[in-house]
Amino acid sequence: MTTAVELIRAPGLAPAPYAYAATAPASCRLIHLAGACPLTPQGETAALGDVAGQTRICLENLETALAAAGAELTDVIGSRVLVATTERADLIAAWDVVAAHFDAHDVPSTLVGVTVLGYPGQLVEIEAVAAVAG
Repeated sequence: MTTAVELIRAPGLAPAPYAYAATAPASCRLIHLAGACPLTPQGETAALGDVAGQTRICLENLETALAAAGAELTDVIGSRVLVATTERADLIAAWDVVAAHFDAHDVPSTLVGVTVLGYPGQLVEIEAVAAVAG
């Protein structure tokens, strides 16, 4: 499936493991996704204490929500990764999983360390916006 999302590189800015911008035609339908959380289908926080494990589950849940809206990962036009930590190593652990999961579709993303997230034991949450044709 082809995507309507165009990733934009920004010459003159530092090399980054993501595109600096993305665009889609005005005819696209935007999909704003709630933050994907590391929850099981029963609503329990999974992979307690494991940033990388929670990141994988968030991405799986994100893909499920995208599919329900008629989209897939390559339709994501931007993302925000929230990690409840004060340690840069935790941010890197989460980012490594995100980057591997998105692979060549390296959308503009923001990686943020936060104080706390909404569910007990939750360490990671991933927000995204997608764009699909028509």
